[in-house]
Amino acid sequence: MTVTASELRQNVYRLLDEVLESGAPLDIERNGRRLRIVAVESPSKLARLTPHPDTTVGDPEDLVHVDWSGEWSP
Repeated sequence: MTVTASELRQNVYRLLDEVLESGAPLDIERNGRRLRIVAVESPSKLARLTPHPDTTVGDPEDLVHVDWSGEWSP
């Protein structure tokens, strides 16, 4: 994400929180040059996953016992 110095000044705490939560660097443009704010320790990729509780509809055990022999050919 790229913001101007004025935008950074207006939203400094929100933007810093976004960098810490996402791990994505923040570029600041000032007088035609760029600065970058980067979190020293990025959050793990697993911590950033969003849950999708409705993805599997039904009993997950039914997926284990599916007979695929009719779909497979050598």
